[in-house]
Amino acid sequence: MPKKSITIALAGNPNSGKSTIFNNLTGTRQKVGNWPGVTVEKKEGHLKTNGYDLAVVDLPGTYSLTAYSIEEIVARNFILDEKPEVVVGIIDASNLERNLYLATQLRELDTKVIFVLNMADCARERGIKIDADKLFELLDVPVVFTVGNRNKGTQELLKTIISVAETEIDLPRTRRVYYGKDIEKAINELSEFIREKSSAELPYHIRWIAIKLLENDKIVKDRVLESTTPHGEAILQQAELKREYLREFFDEEPEIVMTDHRYGFIAGIVKEVLKTVSKQRVDVSRQIDQVLTNRLLGLPIFVFFIWAMFQLTFSLGAYPMDWIDAGVGWLGVSAGRILPEGLFADLIVNGIIAGVGSVAIFLPNILILFFCIALFEDTGYMARAAFLMDKVMHLIGLHGKSFIPMLMGFGCNVPAIMATRTLESEKDRILTILINPMMSCAARLPVYILLAGAFFGAKAGNAIFSIYALGIVLAISVGRLFRSTLLRGKVAPFVMELPPYRVPMFKGLLIHMWDRSKIFLKKIGGVILIGSVIIWFLSAFPKHVQFSRNYESEIANISAHYDSNIVSARGDVLERLVRERDEAISTLESLQAREKIESSYIGRLGKLLAPVFAPIGMDWRGSVAVVTGFVAKEIVVSTMGVLYAAGADGEEESEALKVALKKSNMTPLSAYAMMAFVLIYVPCFATVAVIRRETNSWKWAVFSITYSTILAWLVAFLIYQGGKVVGLG
Repeated sequence: MPKKSITIALAGNPNSGKSTIFNNLTGTRQKVGNWPGVTVEKKEGHLKTNGYDLAVVDLPGTYSLTAYSIEEIVARNFILDEKPEVVVGIIDASNLERNLYLATQLRELDTKVIFVLNMADCARERGIKIDADKLFELLDVPVVFTVGNRNKGTQELLKTIISVAETEIDLPRTRRVYYGKDIEKAINELSEFIREKSSAELPYHIRWIAIKLLENDKIVKDRVLESTTPHGEAILQQAELKREYLREFFDEEPEIVMTDHRYGFIAGIVKEVLKTVSKQRVDVSRQIDQVLTNRLLGLPIFVFFIWAMFQLTFSLGAYPMDWIDAGVGWLGVSAGRILPEGLFADLIVNGIIAGVGSVAIFLPNILILFFCIALFEDTGYMARAAFLMDKVMHLIGLHGKSFIPMLMGFGCNVPAIMATRTLESEKDRILTILINPMMSCAARLPVYILLAGAFFGAKAGNAIFSIYALGIVLAISVGRLFRSTLLRGKVAPFVMELPPYRVPMFKGLLIHMWDRSKIFLKKIGGVILIGSVIIWFLSAFPKHVQFSRNYESEIANISAHYDSNIVSARGDVLERLVRERDEAISTLESLQAREKIESSYIGRLGKLLAPVFAPIGMDWRGSVAVVTGFVAKEIVVSTMGVLYAAGADGEEESEALKVALKKSNMTPLSAYAMMAFVLIYVPCFATVAVIRRETNSWKWAVFSITYSTILAWLVAFLIYQGGKVVGLG
């Protein structure tokens, strides 16, 4: 028997535990993209159970299904147009009244609905008892209790989904919201008018269309006009007459009166099904917030958490990083021994393995960083961070809601800039977009780890943290400047929901971490691989170079000189002579390799750029590395691997590169200036593209490139030249 396919839509308020339920159902079998035409994230997962193929779509979190926000429109259109077999409404059991508003709207749609009372444990802890049987009786909708973060109730939910999908339910149900005699009369009369005038089947159920027309829903009005009925205008005119009558009768807009009736319906349900048990219980979330959002302690604690995150990223990530580093080194040596000497072997060893490997070794650090960000999100602390930063953001002329995209920028600037869609004010959106690239994304982290590890030793974590802090300070300063000049405007009011603290599910944390890390891995297999091959080509050609000295002859002379003495030597003297010979030959080979790369195409490019970057402490190799970073910031490391480690020995690629960096003219001061430059200068190509798309203007994309590069040079100049003045150079 072929398996039956069922499409399920998950709908719910933000912070209702919807994503946790989604992860419980689908595990890692997920794909993430954007809904067609908008930048709202689309998550879809699949699972197989009891002979069924289930496709689960995680709809954007919304508080209602009106047509005011992109998220609401996306969620509603999917249910109405794609017609999933079952819609699962996720309800936070500890906030029943608020969550039931969306639930009642879902129930009005022409679809099969299941209500999931999630976080049942939180409700019990608060002394809240919900009569599920009574709720089912009142709403005529199946009800399932779950505890998402403990994966309880998932199997019962699956059974209910399949049962409802296979059951023929008579739609629409009788137990609907009753809007009062006058509005119900208007709904019925308008429904009858629509039925009479419709020569073809309308896209939605007629009662629902009538309700939406009375609520002046623009999207439904457009759909009625687009439908095959030739009487679309007549229907809209009739709806407007009904609206005018109701407006005069109630002295209020009909949609406001209808909203009041929905809340009255909800209040009646809550009174019937919810009982609050009198318990002397402590609200744990409120107690924690007394410390974490404290006026004096909140911000220092937040700074400590961010500092601890980067310390953990560097120190804990060092162990697996060393293992991968050793593996990359072994792979390069093995490939060099197996492949015959020549151009192809050089491409594989010094181009692909060295270039890609120099970036791949930082995967553990990226994983740890994303794990920490997922921990902040899943515990509920991310919302507190936005709340704490509200006053700081007011210095720029923004509010705490803008800080959420900026926090997301620590992972990747592309989705962070897309997240500015949630901001109501266009000027707020543009300002947040312009300063977002200063939030140091994970792609820059390999550069920081390489330079900090080479020059700052045990204080590398502090050095990296200070760079991230510099980005935040600069974002605030630049934002303030832009708000008072280019983007003048008032600060929009800000209300942020603080969800209760929850113990995150380890499986959910791993899924969130992996979703973000896949982007890094895709870059390694795509743009970084291509970039590494291009860098190798530019550094390997032209093949014939006129050297300043005869290296081959000098190496032969050294070998001959030492070999004649080695023949008769014994013991310690023999070991010393062999060591001296090898060191002398290695030095000459390294000088030859460096002279060759200076004469290559990339060396010539570097010499052209050198005068621009010399005042900020970068030699020609560093200048080439940062220029290649426009494609993707990770390529900066692979370029440095090719240019600085040319001729260096060592089985561990990163150690050889660190040694080579220390032997170059780079100092801790110039390394820190380079880290600051990489933090600020031109965003990667993907970020520039999304800035252009989100602002719908090349003007802001070009402006972002220009101002960030100039600012990067000025800040790096102040760090390097100022450090030399005070004796840090």
